[in-house]
Amino acid sequence: MRFKSSKINEFRLWGLLLTLVGMGSMIGGTAGIVFGLPGGRIIAGIFLVIGLITMLASTAIYFWAGMLSTSAIMLECPECGKQTKMLGKTDRCMFCKTLLSLEAPK
Repeated sequence: MRFKSSKINEFRLWGLLLTLVGMGSMIGGTAGIVFGLPGGRIIAGIFLVIGLITMLASTAIYFWAGMLSTSAIMLECPECGKQTKMLGKTDRCMFCKTLLSLEAPK
């Protein structure tokens, strides 16, 4: 079963994963110089560029999530009673993961 969360938290999760991948590739690239591998500078250069690109993508995703967050609808979760943000017509509570909807039940 896949864990469900709110849409804004999903965007933030992808931003965090890209940040970690970018940092990891940059650290892995500099290991080519530190351990004196043949062609270590070329390896470091390639991995530093890959890390830079993923960090820039992470920044763009965090910026996009922030812009979406400012236009999100604030409502109170019927289950936990906390204020949560909702994107679209259906979303999940950021705290208790309850499915929320703006449409009236039929």
